[in-house]
Amino acid sequence: MLAKKPSGRGASAVKYDILTAMGTFALGQGKTQQILVLRLLTLLTARYNWQRDELAVGQREIARMWNVDERTVKRDFAKLRSMGWLVVKRQGARGRVTEYGLDLERILLDTEPTWQAVGPDFAHRMKGEDALPETNVIPLAPTRQVTEPSLKDGSEWALATAMLYREDPATYANWLQALRREGRAGGRLILRAPSRFHATYVMSHLAARVIAALREVDEDISSIVVES
Repeated sequence: MLAKKPSGRGASAVKYDILTAMGTFALGQGKTQQILVLRLLTLLTARYNWQRDELAVGQREIARMWNVDERTVKRDFAKLRSMGWLVVKRQGARGRVTEYGLDLERILLDTEPTWQAVGPDFAHRMKGEDALPETNVIPLAPTRQVTEPSLKDGSEWALATAMLYREDPATYANWLQALRREGRAGGRLILRAPSRFHATYVMSHLAARVIAALREVDEDISSIVVES
């Protein structure tokens, strides 16, 4: 199912098809989502290395291109990671920028409902015989049923949990899915767990991971407290 990877013979046409799918999808969304995808499309067009599947651009340069501040760039990248469209390939260190790649399978799965709007020939081409496999990921079977996090409220918790879900669905399902955002006191985010044991486990074993994800979204967050 879905389109070829943009490499080798005919790669240019495949790239245009992917960008078309993303643009058509965005135009059917709300204003906030439209702007987010437009920014990504502009960045991909200008700076993405399709052959190496690599986006390595500093936040300052991206902010200048998007005409926003670096804080907005950081938040939008967190949203794109939460959607599963961008993945970290190599974390930045010692002056080197973080390298990102596209999760084409996720992008194409999300945009597939809009392919017919472009035309039946486009939809047929995107579902060609030389397509990406439907999935190469074996679903995990956590002890709790997994519900993909909703990004509707746009809170730091929603964005952070979406990233954590992409990275480790089993841990998310068993320990993070049941947590609820209670409020915030300065740099501390207050969460509520269904039991004292649940709260203790999260604080003891997952707090550092949760805080790191939250700081990807909002660097002012310094700690969490989990109440029961």
